[in-house]
Amino acid sequence: MSGMKAGSRQEHIPVLVNEVVQFLQPQNHGFYVDGTVGLGGHAAVILQRSAPAGSLLGIDLDSQALAVAKDRLYKYKDRVTFVGGNFAHLDQLPQLHRSADQLETAIPQVDGILLDLGVSSLQLDTPARGFSFTHSGPLDMRMDPNQSLSAARVVNRHPEDALAKIFTQFGQERWSKKIARGIVYARKRKPISTTSQLAEIVLAAIPPKSTGWRIHPATRVFQALRIYINDELKNLHSGISGAVSVLRPGGRLCIISFHSLEDRIVKEQFRALSRACICPPKTPICVCEHTPTLQTLTKRPITPTPNEIRQNPRSRSAKLRVAAKINESKTKD
Repeated sequence: MSGMKAGSRQEHIPVLVNEVVQFLQPQNHGFYVDGTVGLGGHAAVILQRSAPAGSLLGIDLDSQALAVAKDRLYKYKDRVTFVGGNFAHLDQLPQLHRSADQLETAIPQVDGILLDLGVSSLQLDTPARGFSFTHSGPLDMRMDPNQSLSAARVVNRHPEDALAKIFTQFGQERWSKKIARGIVYARKRKPISTTSQLAEIVLAAIPPKSTGWRIHPATRVFQALRIYINDELKNLHSGISGAVSVLRPGGRLCIISFHSLEDRIVKEQFRALSRACICPPKTPICVCEHTPTLQTLTKRPITPTPNEIRQNPRSRSAKLRVAAKINESKTKD
């Protein structure tokens, strides 16, 4: 399944950690934000490298993951703050920070932000969360367990054409219509309530001649449902804009994505925010008065080495893109 942070709760292996540290360049007295702190793997290294006085704000929608991260990062308790929230709201960083019982603490300028997109290893490896069909569990997929929309609700209530659109748009699934038809047929007999039920329905809908799969046929459907339920692509758009607004000049934004839809958004937004002109191509004279706010530092995405993939197979689809905020006064000179 794509879009995941690697490892397990017992042996958590952060993806591309050396490359993230190389670009973030954590410094003593620096202030960093891990917008998807997960199990705290990247955060631990950032705090270690920014000792003795660097600080970090860890944000995550998943209260279970936050509890694990708090325990894992306990030795850094004086330098790390945790917030239950969505990185899509990074432009509201002062409010997020105040919600963490630090009402009197001023927000320093942010020196670096990391977004590690997708599903955490804890979510993947906990059948009750319903993110994976490796082990049967309730059809859930909510990153925030408090939200109302779940995979079961979508699969059992959405019309056939809406399901097909989800699978095509967010999963790039070739057999979207046949799969949606199979789901509607199956749910008429009984509700679809488990991950294994859904995986079996998807498998049955794929034509027999489509054998020799590199990945399980249900992978794209599960990915599409997860992205749709958690509004991941919209959150990514908002998160990038918010991150740029709170970074100090020279501050860096590192984003690790795990599938092409995410990577395309990061690439296109970095490109747009790095341009001096965003007028349509045939406009004879620039009239947009656009000011670039970012400098892209990675011409091509950074990917794991063969050695990292061997040690951590879940890292195989990871892509890292990095940009630095431009000093606005320099762009006007």
